[in-house]
Amino acid sequence: MAVAKTVEIISSSTESIEAAVREGIAKAAETIQGIQEAWVQGTKAVVRDNKVAEWRVTLKITFIVS
Repeated sequence: MAVAKTVEIISSSTESIEAAVREGIAKAAETIQGIQEAWVQGTKAVVRDNKVAEWRVTLKITFIVS
C-alpha cells in the first residue's frame, strides 16, 4: 500500500507561468523525494507600470510517503 501527501506552495517567475511551475517543482524537489504530480491550483499576474512584471502560481504537490 502507498501513502501520498500533498503540500501547497506558491512560486513566481518574471519569465512565464510555465517557468514559475518548473521553478516551484525544482525547489520543492530539493527537500521532497518521490514527487508524483503537481496541480496548478491558481495563477496570478503581478502588474507594475501597466505591464505584467511577474507570474505567480499556487501549486499542490503530491508525493509518496515512504
